[in-house]
Amino acid sequence: MVYPLVAVPAYHLGAGRVSRWAGGGYAVPEAYIHAMRRAGARCAVLPPGGLDVAAAEVLAPFDGLLLVGGGDVDPARYRADRHADVYGVEPERDELEVALARQAVSGGVPTLAVCRGIQLVNVAFGGTLHQHLPDCEGLVPHGVPASGSPGSHDVKVAPGSRLAKACGGAAAVGACTSVHHQGIAALGDGLVATGWSEDGLVEALELPADDDRWLLAVQWHPEMTAADDPVQQGVFDAFAAQLVG
Repeated sequence: MVYPLVAVPAYHLGAGRVSRWAGGGYAVPEAYIHAMRRAGARCAVLPPGGLDVAAAEVLAPFDGLLLVGGGDVDPARYRADRHADVYGVEPERDELEVALARQAVSGGVPTLAVCRGIQLVNVAFGGTLHQHLPDCEGLVPHGVPASGSPGSHDVKVAPGSRLAKACGGAAAVGACTSVHHQGIAALGDGLVATGWSEDGLVEALELPADDDRWLLAVQWHPEMTAADDPVQQGVFDAFAAQLVG
């Protein structure tokens, strides 16, 4: 049996992050890999930088694109001054992922984006971000990335959306693990919101329902609980189902 292959751009790990490594490295949290394996797909980790290759050539060997969590997207990409609490900016990663996101959508490559991933997709298509959610009044806790403290909340789901189908037709997804201090502000061109937390913050983005290209971007972390929660695993299963044609 041939399993579909998914491209996963990696975090950069600075020197000292891994014991006994002389320098830094590149990595992806294993929960994403395990969720994709359960869904029946393989992952290949892509380190940013070092290649002058068109995004179409990078994506050519792959059946899908998975954009995972991490540090903040550079605010300069959406024409904003940097907030004091912006952290973990990786310009080479931003450059790679913006190029891959645009190419994947234009080329019809199925794409799943998680946490930082939804923010990256939104920015790639001209949208903007709230740079620090604690500055916004009336929001439920969405977690604290710097300390690793997660939040948990429900997500209301638009009927008939890709998210709804992935979650078995549910009107809401419960116990969504949330670890982010930024969020969607203005939507990117051609993107549609299909999930919201109870405070109204956008938690899911897709392409319009009449667009055959498959894109699902979620703000929470389904991979963190997918091993024990079939609804959260369903996000990865729905993505993998698009990869086998």
